Amino acid sequence: MNKAKRALSLRAEVPAEVPHTAMIMAAGLGKRMRPLTATTPKPLISVGGKPLLDHVLEKLRAAGVRKVVVNVHYLADAVEAHLASRGHGLEVAISDERKLLMETGGGLVQAAPMIDSDPFLALNSDNLWVDGPADTLKLLASQWDHSKMDALLLLVPLARAENHKGMGDFHMDRSGRLRRRDRSHVAPFVYTGIQIVSKRLLRDAPEGAFSTNVLWSRAIEEGRCFGAVHQGLWFDVGTPRSIPLTEAALENA
Repeated sequence: MNKAKRALSLRAEVPAEVPHTAMIMAAGLGKRMRPLTATTPKPLISVGGKPLLDHVLEKLRAAGVRKVVVNVHYLADAVEAHLASRGHGLEVAISDERKLLMETGGGLVQAAPMIDSDPFLALNSDNLWVDGPADTLKLLASQWDHSKMDALLLLVPLARAENHKGMGDFHMDRSGRLRRRDRSHVAPFVYTGIQIVSKRLLRDAPEGAFSTNVLWSRAIEEGRCFGAVHQGLWFDVGTPRSIPLTEAALENA
């Protein structure tokens, strides 16, 4: 394996402890998943026989996470009721955004007082992935370096981003530092919706609703936004059409 590939690979042989608290983003409107989300919040849409949110909760518990902070807005009562009845042995705290959807960055800032680990995991609730040679979250944690990182994003090569129709999100240098895709060009890596974040990333954040992109942009400028490459399967489950395609792939995984 050449040096570039070593820099882009997760090192399964490095022992690491996964942050014990995770923030799960579950407040979105799920517009691309309509009409299924007309009556069901996207995190509770079933794929492979279980809700998307349950796939995430099971992965977190298996990796050693003990507490999850979940933000809610759209059909919030349904998400809360599901978590109350099926918490998967995790301590659950709710960050209530019923009055105002805070978007991804604002959601992190609002939930921060309930997040009692630094760094912490932050994940989209509609994530669906299959581990590679070892536990994905443990491998991601093995790459974390608190002294030089404010964010460590799990990425998947564009060629392996199942069901994904975009042009990629990031370029990554040999040290793992990220820069964004240039407009009208293709980038080799797609963000999976999974990251490890230092609370430093949230400093001096804007008030109200805003995107995590604002915080990532500053971290990129400061050379403190890094990436690690997912070694298993990852699925973009964003539309109704993607569900049967994902289920068929999972059957053969």
